[in-house]
Formats: sequence, C-alpha cells, structure tokens
Amino acid sequence: MELAILGGTGDIGEGLAMRFASDTAHTITIGSRDAAKASERARAYEDRLSAHGVETEINGTDNSSAAASADVVILAIPPHHVGDTVEELTEDDVLSDQLLISPAVGMSGDEDGLHYRPPSTGSVTEFVAQQAPDSVPVAGAFHNLAADRLADLEATLDVDTLVVADDPEVSDRVVTLTADLAGVRPIPAGPLSNASEVESLTPLLINIARYNEGMHDVGVTFS
Repeated sequence: MELAILGGTGDIGEGLAMRFASDTAHTITIGSRDAAKASERARAYEDRLSAHGVETEINGTDNSSAAASADVVILAIPPHHVGDTVEELTEDDVLSDQLLISPAVGMSGDEDGLHYRPPSTGSVTEFVAQQAPDSVPVAGAFHNLAADRLADLEATLDVDTLVVADDPEVSDRVVTLTADLAGVRPIPAGPLSNASEVESLTPLLINIARYNEGMHDVGVTFS
C-alpha cells in the first residue's frame, strides 16, 4: 500500500512515519510544502531506522506529489493549515478516492494549559470532510497518541487510538491499517460527529503530562 504522510516533517508526522516504516511493509512517502525539506527528512528517518536494524526506503516530496500516488493520505498538518492543504490538493486535482485520515486537533494555550478549540464545523476531522471532494472518504485517527513516544523506536507502545468515520467500511480500513502498528490498538468510535469528543481528549492528556512528573508520554487505553 502507498501511504503518504503530509506534514511528515512535524512531530506527529515523524512519529507515524517511523512506526509505519518500522512495523509495516507499506511504501511511505513524506510530504511537505518544501519538497527538499521532505527529502532531507526522509533520509534522516532512514538513517535512524537503519540504526535500529530496519532497512527501508522512505520517499520525500511536496504534498501534492505525495498525495497523488497514495492509497492513504494522513494529514499530519497543524489544524490552522489543514484546510488550506486539502484545498490545495483539490485545486491540483490529485484527490480521487484516496482515504484521508486526520489526526489534527484544534487547541489554544494559556498559563493553565491547553484547551480544546474546535472549528465551527464541530471538529477538525469534520472540517476536513467538509473541505474534501465528495468522492474522497475521510476518517479521524491518531489524535491522542504521544508524538515523542511514537518517534522513539526504543519505546514500547501500549496505547489505544479511536477511529471515527461515517462509513463503517472506511472505519474498517483504518482499523486494519492501524492494527499493523505494534502496541497500538484501534477502536471504532462511531461517525465523524463523534470526532469532537475524541479530539478533546488530546489537550486533556497534554495537561495531565504537564502537571504530573513522569507522565510526559501519557496515552489512553480502554477496558
């Protein structure tokens, strides 16, 4: 499977790229607004993976080129840029039936911590679905994963990630994709209208990490 991680030079993009490259046989392409930056970061990821005994190739290019050849596109883009990115992909006519997955969360911070700030659509995931062409399926996942722990290949994961999608078949595709990641359990959480509840967990987890020593990479599990 061809997997494009747009914003793959950022924190969550890096973590997902490292884990998918380490744990799966999918073809990974890092996308960025700057193709040269994406290519340079891809080489750095390859070197880190090689140091952990994983010999694989990661591609790096601009966002539109990465998405054009992908089966699945993960929008690891800051929430204030994700709409522009989807609009750009649409204008470049590179989106057809790729599965878009959004892990972005709208947040703002003050001296007390981070607070959930969703767009008027109710959630970033729903905003992505609104911006995307009708033919393109959209799901939300990976919202509540600690980026630093994902990127640390020496760290053992034992976390859950909630998956939202309006189409149960789309949800199943994301669950199947995610289940390949060692230590990450995907759990269906219903349609996109439930995304706000899922996304709002992220600032809560970050605040817990801030106020509790030794919980920097806190995650969630459900039982």
